[in-house]
Amino acid sequence: MNRIELPINGGCQCGRHRYSISALPLTLYACHCTDCQTQSTSAFGMSMPVLRETVKCDLEALGTWQKTAASGRIVKARYCKECGPRLFHEPSRNPKLINVKPGTLDDTSWLSPAGHLWLDSAQKWFIPPENALCYAGQPSTFDDLFERFGSNIELQNSN
Repeated sequence: MNRIELPINGGCQCGRHRYSISALPLTLYACHCTDCQTQSTSAFGMSMPVLRETVKCDLEALGTWQKTAASGRIVKARYCKECGPRLFHEPSRNPKLINVKPGTLDDTSWLSPAGHLWLDSAQKWFIPPENALCYAGQPSTFDDLFERFGSNIELQNSN
């Protein structure tokens, strides 16, 4: 069981942009599409969808870049113009959500993806954990990812 304390805080490398999340994430997943591999300069990228209304950050102060994802959907990326890392992705499929890039969290010790997407383009050496949900491409729904993540999370009392 992973324990999360609210609020969840994070920011860019240089510290210019900070954010705070006042509610539990909906899920956490690793994406192995070639776009995420390029964007993260690694074997995969991670995304942590949260309700947009729970994020406190000056999004307009961040740089913006837009791209059509492998799924065909438009994704807006928000990043620090000074030090470069992406902090958020804004999926066009649901404007009520924002995907936090969880490597920018202050505490990453509790991160454990509920699933892995786009495994058809994963690095050949990558083997997903036994208990993870696995998808060859984009899942038709994220319901199973939400359920799996929620069943493995416990809110830690900050008092």
